Amino acid sequence: MAPGTPGAPGGRGAPAARHSWWPLLLLCLLPGTCHLKAANAFKPNILLIMADDLGIGDLGCYGNSTLRTPNIDRLAEEGVRLTQHLAAAPLCTPSRSSFLTGRHSFRSGKWHQGINCESRTDHCHHPLNHGFDYFYGMPFTLVNDCHPDRPPEVDATTRAKLWLSTQMAALAVLTIAVGKVCGLISVPWKVVLGAASLVFLFFVSWYASFGFVRRWNCILMRNHDVTEQPMDLERTTSHMLREAISYIERNKHQPFLLFLSLLHVHIPLVTTKQFLGKSQHGLYGDNVEEMDWLVGEVLNAIEENGLKNTTFTYFTSDHGGHLEARDERGQLGGWNGIFRGGKGMGGWEGGIRVPGIFRWPGVLPAGRVIHEPTSLMDVFPTVVQLGGGEVPQDRVIDGRSLVPLLRGAAEHSAHEFLFHYCGKYLHAARWHEKDSGRLWKVHYMTPRFHPKGAGACYGRGVCPCSGDGVTQHSPPLLFELSRDPSEARPLSPGSEPLYHMVVARVGEAVEQHRKTLSPVPTQFSLSNIIWKPWLQPCCGTFPFCACGQDGDHSET
Repeated sequence: MAPGTPGAPGGRGAPAARHSWWPLLLLCLLPGTCHLKAANAFKPNILLIMADDLGIGDLGCYGNSTLRTPNIDRLAEEGVRLTQHLAAAPLCTPSRSSFLTGRHSFRSGKWHQGINCESRTDHCHHPLNHGFDYFYGMPFTLVNDCHPDRPPEVDATTRAKLWLSTQMAALAVLTIAVGKVCGLISVPWKVVLGAASLVFLFFVSWYASFGFVRRWNCILMRNHDVTEQPMDLERTTSHMLREAISYIERNKHQPFLLFLSLLHVHIPLVTTKQFLGKSQHGLYGDNVEEMDWLVGEVLNAIEENGLKNTTFTYFTSDHGGHLEARDERGQLGGWNGIFRGGKGMGGWEGGIRVPGIFRWPGVLPAGRVIHEPTSLMDVFPTVVQLGGGEVPQDRVIDGRSLVPLLRGAAEHSAHEFLFHYCGKYLHAARWHEKDSGRLWKVHYMTPRFHPKGAGACYGRGVCPCSGDGVTQHSPPLLFELSRDPSEARPLSPGSEPLYHMVVARVGEAVEQHRKTLSPVPTQFSLSNIIWKPWLQPCCGTFPFCACGQDGDHSET
């Protein structure tokens, strides 16, 4: 994934698409797509909090005894905790219309969907163009380059190769030009100028992507205006907290939706001095504990404004812990408990099992634990139902409302099958055999860990999704997660009498699932890469973009 690519989803690009990634589906939670039912049912405020790359084993309420997360733990004690809540792959392009009529909405934190389509100011992908009423945060993603003291996300070898390629291309064009002037080569000047233009565009695109990452991609916006370029990470947490609390106070007398997409605990793990060195797990642990404090401040604002009993609160993470995130100081990614693998590893549980905590005092039973398979995709229809709306009928909606399950009206999850992708490649699928209670998992391909015998793709940033970086399994790997949640003991026809039946049944479900996919244009096209520099948001004079907080045109 190329961070900051305009319009690029928060993950690895996929031309096969369906409306199934919950952050994008949340874009439908505003006026337009979902029609309100004629009902007088009470509609709560909605607070959605999403951490970034938090391991399920990092929270006290999921068994961690070495990190302090009292605020999130209290949220679980007062609400419902899911143990099989699953991340969803980024497989869809957002609808341009959105969701809950009569409800003010605020998107705070990481947007990660890009901003522009054809010009620097069209803002076609902007949150305000997808139904949100207010936005404050990063339009792109957080990378090491955003911190001036951290090593760049793109390693020196890649940069050197790109620079060498540019130099060689420029030398070739110069040689042709000299040959033309000296009469040694009979080539039209239009060809020479055209080749020079292509080299120039390549250089500008390369430098925009890898040379100006911090200045052009690490920015803050308030609505349509860039307020900090590049952003000051040391102050970002306080800025976003202030914006969130201010929004709650301004809208406490009307129903609202607040979607707080945290920068914690993604690298480069920027942590304020108040929390540095306070945990038992280095910089990552410090960042987790600061995140918990941040969540606590937002929950306190909800309670201090008398909204606790009228607010439906949800806490989750977009992935499991990022195991490959390491430096000379040690591990910079999270702990995924007993589960195998981590972020970006296709279907392995460690990358897709995430926290799932819901609280609505007086409506949801406190302290309840649910062991049914659920998905981040379920948040969309859940919130639509709570808002009195109906999900769109003109597309496939993979999610199912969690309201019956959370309230105890349903015994089982509505999901029989769930499918797990890496980019556009389906790596695995699970089958919840409800009659027997058995939970099966079939892996069609898995990443090849590096070095051999390791539990991640160390030295590669993230595991590949296809090609030589994965192992194709024929016959597929089969696990029974209800007995082997760590995926340590693959089953075979000799050890499991139902092996062939399970593999065949899941295979049928996969084929039916694939029939519902629709192709979409790739966002990693050559034209997008070439035109990217001219699509970047900018405050000041392009391309010398720079401003401080609130858009002051000064170096930060």
